[in-house]
Amino acid sequence: MKLRFALTLLLVIGAPTSVTAAPGEDPDRGDLTPISAADWNPAKARHLLERAGFGGTPEEIAALAALTPQAAVRRIVYFEGVPPLALPPFEESGILDPGIDPFPPSRPATTAQAEKTGSALGIKVKAAGNRPEQAIVNQFFYWLRASRLETERVAYWWGNRMVATHRPLEEKMALFWHGHFATSEEKVRDYRKLLQQVRLFQQAGLGNFRELLIKVAQDPAMLAFLDAGVNIKGSPNENFAREIMELFTMGVGTYTEKDIREAARAFTGWNFVGLAFHVDPAQHDDQAKTFLGQTGNYDGVQIIDQILAAPSTPGYIAGKLYRFFVREDLSPALQATLAGHLRENHYEVAPLLETIFLSQDFYAQTAMGTRIKSPVEFVVSTYRQLGQQHLPGVPDFNRVTEALGQHLLFPPTVAGWSYGHSWITPSLLIERGNFALDLAFPDISFIPVDRYPEYPTGDEIRAVHRRLRAGEDMVSATRPLDEKAGGEMMAMSNRQDRAEAFNTRYGSYRGWQMAIERVTPITRDLAKLNLTQIVSDQQLTTPLAVVDYFAARLLSVPLPPATRKRLADTLEREVGSADIRAYISVMEEPLRLLLHLLLSRPEYQLG
Repeated sequence: MKLRFALTLLLVIGAPTSVTAAPGEDPDRGDLTPISAADWNPAKARHLLERAGFGGTPEEIAALAALTPQAAVRRIVYFEGVPPLALPPFEESGILDPGIDPFPPSRPATTAQAEKTGSALGIKVKAAGNRPEQAIVNQFFYWLRASRLETERVAYWWGNRMVATHRPLEEKMALFWHGHFATSEEKVRDYRKLLQQVRLFQQAGLGNFRELLIKVAQDPAMLAFLDAGVNIKGSPNENFAREIMELFTMGVGTYTEKDIREAARAFTGWNFVGLAFHVDPAQHDDQAKTFLGQTGNYDGVQIIDQILAAPSTPGYIAGKLYRFFVREDLSPALQATLAGHLRENHYEVAPLLETIFLSQDFYAQTAMGTRIKSPVEFVVSTYRQLGQQHLPGVPDFNRVTEALGQHLLFPPTVAGWSYGHSWITPSLLIERGNFALDLAFPDISFIPVDRYPEYPTGDEIRAVHRRLRAGEDMVSATRPLDEKAGGEMMAMSNRQDRAEAFNTRYGSYRGWQMAIERVTPITRDLAKLNLTQIVSDQQLTTPLAVVDYFAARLLSVPLPPATRKRLADTLEREVGSADIRAYISVMEEPLRLLLHLLLSRPEYQLG
């Protein structure tokens, strides 16, 4: 972690002031009646665009504010009046070789298959010569590296859609469902399955929850992540059955351990072949099960329907949606009302969101500017508010969001990410400031991580590379990094290869080389910022006017008066004059410093 220069100025310009009322002082809190046209204004339009999407430019906010609140919400939720979607599909690198799918669960499993059958991953064991299984081990590590790099490209493609789309709620809902139905490349090990799941969330995220839940339950990424392959008749695996109730639908305390066991039996035989859902009748338990107090010969879809009929499910789903879009604090009475809306609309998500986004409660003083932006929201909204049309390649979107705690397609657990205050610690606030600095003043020492191994094995891969290029044999080049000097000298003096079936460290190294050769690099362009042009177009004449404009454009929470003045004084000092128009030609660097300071402010973390 690097403490950057301008964050020292942040210590001088103070902390944010509270702008929210206590719960008892906010008459609109919990009120689901629609907001009136008389109460609709640009501040509320901004709030809608930020919560239901990722923020926008002053022009986008003004266009939304010019509509009635009903029309604005329908534009956001149902895309009324929005041009057809014209975003490019994901362009695959073409990294899947015949024989890779199905991919073995581990390197030992791969070599065991090779020893038993004479081939694995579509590659034969050599009939003679040293290391007869080396090409197979190379291929195993190739797919591990290549699928991860391609998954990073999928995450970048998705982030780019968030920045470029005219339908931000579509991507915001996909982000919500990704955290709700969390699966990770770390276990799935197949970018194709994760890409297919993201597309499912984009296409069905605003539709019917029952249909989405069934599709997710039959989705290869989820089936792989929660071990469907070992959920078989006579030996059911309870992972998915537990998570579908605990995390996906009902919540803790609404079912029994017996319900989990019986549900697991209903899902036996559910698996996938390639990218398609597949049921193996021979592995499905077709005997009677007793679930949630009812007995029948249930299959997985029938279990899902019983879950959806349970009294706790609509409140659990409605409550989670509310907490994501509005506020963490949700009264039991309001949750029950929202659950009723969801149940009456047969689990249609869009009507519930329309009700929420139109409500007095959504625009209450205790709701606006009180939610801490997640890392992805923080980065994407920054680009959107600055008018960027696509996601730049520098700084690296995946590394930035990972450092901030939210790496797309790599959630930490099946429970996804924790929201709210977990995003803000002293170290994470510094990292947010570092992103702001890299945006305003790009890092000239940037090295793209999709071309240079930075994973836990990266040091080892680079060490093997250096040693081989220096002329060492494979045994010497692949010695462990932590060997003592004596051991290293002994290994270097031994110029004869050992009789071994394969060399794992060389396979890891060679797999990386093969991966970067075939995975398409991420485009590494920079954000196109011209802050001077903005100041000129807005005809701003004083440092305080400049601070006020950018604060109003970027912040949902007003700056304290003392902070406004200190920022204006800083800008004047950097320009060398209070006459903005006279010194417009030297404004860009001072304006970028101001941008860095504003984006690093505690107020900017709220939306």
